[in-house]
Amino acid sequence: MMEKIKIAFQGEMGAYSHIASEELFPGSEIKACPTFEETFKVAHDDENYKIIIPIENSLAGRVADIHYLLPKYKLQIYSEHFQSVEHNLLVKRDTELRDIKYVRSHAQAIDQCQKIILKHKFQTIVSADTAGSAKELSKGKDKTIAAIASKLSAKIYDLKILKENIEDESGNVTRFLIMGKNIIQPNYHKDKKYITSCIFRLKSIPAALYKCLGGFATNQVNLTKLESFSVKNTFDQTNFYLDLEGHIEDSKVQKALEELGFHTQSLNILGVYEAASFRQKK
Repeated sequence: MMEKIKIAFQGEMGAYSHIASEELFPGSEIKACPTFEETFKVAHDDENYKIIIPIENSLAGRVADIHYLLPKYKLQIYSEHFQSVEHNLLVKRDTELRDIKYVRSHAQAIDQCQKIILKHKFQTIVSADTAGSAKELSKGKDKTIAAIASKLSAKIYDLKILKENIEDESGNVTRFLIMGKNIIQPNYHKDKKYITSCIFRLKSIPAALYKCLGGFATNQVNLTKLESFSVKNTFDQTNFYLDLEGHIEDSKVQKALEELGFHTQSLNILGVYEAASFRQKK
């Protein structure tokens, strides 16, 4: 009998990370962790675990803290997954719209559902996460409070979905990274599309970033993401997170990364993985 796949994510059961876990690894053994740090630590301490981590959202931008945890725990990226985010207004079974005065959820979910909040003049209560808001609602008896969360949260915590898809804009998508301790790299095939991710720190010299990027231009390697984040406890050193299109065994990518290495203090390859099919739809 095959051993179940072990998956860890940050948040409560019913979170969008939980939904992504179920879609990618149905029937897996799932562990919910209170913080991102604890989630990373699970995979760092146990090579049998994979973790699913949100790194960016199409409306809200990058997810805080993740960029600092990537170099700290040195996990490998195995794949990426793009998950649609559909917010719903959840209430207790005997609650109607006229009863609601407050709405509770994560700050980003509240920001993404301003139309319904302003229309009904709801007061907002900011919580640590969406599914946690649904869990808290299920424990209480206050009919004046609603939660913004997923349909899975409604099912898990026995709540009524009063209104579906209440987000202000359609196309709300979160990009997740699937990571683990072991190094896993797909074989290179010219007919497939790949993403290579890395973190690097520049040398403190004039035009260092310009010189780093020159190698990608001359070798015709496309960058899909480049973000800076400061080194903790300093103001004069900066790390960069980079995603590029291509496999590390492609000669063009090798030459570009070699030139990048000339101008950096450190260069850490986080992973090479197949580009998600979602990218082809854009």
